[in-house]
Amino acid sequence: MQRFAFPRFEFLGRFARNRGALVGACLILVVALMAVFASVFFPTDPLRIVGLPELWPGEDPEFPLGTDSLGRDILSMIVHGARATLLIGLFASAVATIIGVGVGAIAGYFGGWVDEVAMRVSELFQTIPNLIFVLTIVVILGSTLTNIVIAIGIVSWTPIARMTRAEFLSLRDREFVQACRSMGMSDFRIIVSEILPNALPPVIVLSSLVVAGAILFESAVSFLGLGDPNVASWGRLVGDGRQLIRSSWYICAIPGIAIMITVLCLNLVGDGLNDALNPKLRDR
Repeated sequence: MQRFAFPRFEFLGRFARNRGALVGACLILVVALMAVFASVFFPTDPLRIVGLPELWPGEDPEFPLGTDSLGRDILSMIVHGARATLLIGLFASAVATIIGVGVGAIAGYFGGWVDEVAMRVSELFQTIPNLIFVLTIVVILGSTLTNIVIAIGIVSWTPIARMTRAEFLSLRDREFVQACRSMGMSDFRIIVSEILPNALPPVIVLSSLVVAGAILFESAVSFLGLGDPNVASWGRLVGDGRQLIRSSWYICAIPGIAIMITVLCLNLVGDGLNDALNPKLRDR
């Protein structure tokens, strides 16, 4: 029976050949470490007022990136905000992947009316602008991190479902699947243990891109004032500083640059994963 497998070091070698992906992975690792050790670097509440308002970066050595309009340390909020931003991106991507893989696997494996219903449902989700859909769900459910993750996951699963469906359609009639059927294996076991491992590589690549999209969604939600008021996030910091963009533009610029670099790095990592996992590119 055919399985997707390759030596670990061979995969790392193919990934490392993509210089952009390697740089992106290193920067994402830095952001992740910053999020993990945020409480060590800044043990106090990042939303606490600690100094004079609107101190520019470098104006006070105690606040290297300055303070916002309320006198909160921007560096502390950036470090703590990395935790909230990454967690939202990862968990929202996980929710979207679980929904998308489940729907796409069932649609692609069984086909027929099941496939038709699943694809019509996915098209229904795609007819509504994603940002408006996310904002509507957050307004209805409430502005908490959990609800934001659920909202982003609900609007992000359709590309993963279509990708999974395409992979299952190409694999369900292969010889190793027919051999499993002739052995009397159940449909659930064939889907989970035989077809899904072979269909995962492109899904993994797409899921990494969903993380970047989820970070942008969270930033937009927080920018509009619908984020969790008890959590520091990069989008919230941008939103808090939008009214002072003429006089203290750095309040928006610093978290905006952090969002831009993180999203760019995640896209570079996705390209590297595609180079390493795509069998058509593997032999080039």
